[in-house]
Amino acid sequence: MHEYRISGLTVASELDLPGAIPACAHNERPDVTIRRAAIPATLEGAATSGPNWEMAGEKFLLRVPRLARFLIAHGQEIFVDLELDAKERDATGFVLGTSFGILLHQRGALVLHGAAVASDGRAIAICGASGAGKSTLAAALCREGCSFAADDICVIGLNGQYEPIVQSDGRQLKLWHESIAKLDLSERRGEAVRDTFEKYYIQPFDRIAEPPKLSAIYVLRDSHQAMQAGIESLALADAMRILEYQYYRPRIRAKMATKSEMLLQGAAVFGHAKAFLLIRPRGFEHMEETVATLRKHWDALGQ
Repeated sequence: MHEYRISGLTVASELDLPGAIPACAHNERPDVTIRRAAIPATLEGAATSGPNWEMAGEKFLLRVPRLARFLIAHGQEIFVDLELDAKERDATGFVLGTSFGILLHQRGALVLHGAAVASDGRAIAICGASGAGKSTLAAALCREGCSFAADDICVIGLNGQYEPIVQSDGRQLKLWHESIAKLDLSERRGEAVRDTFEKYYIQPFDRIAEPPKLSAIYVLRDSHQAMQAGIESLALADAMRILEYQYYRPRIRAKMATKSEMLLQGAAVFGHAKAFLLIRPRGFEHMEETVATLRKHWDALGQ
């Protein structure tokens, strides 16, 4: 079994997981196990379903056509059943991504679709729509001295003082070829995420040792005529509303948690952390300016 630590959880996997950083073996029972197994095409007793998934109680079936079926169970197990001629390596991206995100939802975690970086024991989460540039901005911040905390799946927990923290992740940052070239990170480029993608794992930056306290969540927006570049503070009601759209797979999350549970999680986060819109011009020629603006604003929070 391969040993990893992902989103603060110990993981034992029959599958080698490219993009996950191996961890020291643990004597205790792992929090999560990942195995190959035969999985039925449908889930018996499914009460809720979507275009490529079904859910029955604490079991979730995910189907990826021509690749694999994934069964996520009880927040503890992920089973993988490859389709004929499919490559195990291509399936591992869905293990580390959607499958693990669903498992975290089953465990009741607050899971954001975003990246996170840390500095001096404080962290920020960077959220936004797919393709908004979350990972690229995180990489640019790490290049300027921040520590890498999470990419794509960002888990927010609570410390002993009930303050929000970012759980340290064991997955590598992923960047498209253009971002790697523009940020001059070619020496850190690792394996391709999938054979047909020009998206690559990035060799680790400095990583956090202990979960840092979450200072703020920044939601990316593109500047345009009606929305000038800058950082805008969000009132609590707006922050709570926007947070719902920043969950990992928000539509599925809404099927797996009650409205009151999500409100309680949001209140716990924004009782200490703050939320902002980060409105910036797109384009790598503006990246240095964006990083400087964000760092100045983050430092001024003083948390």
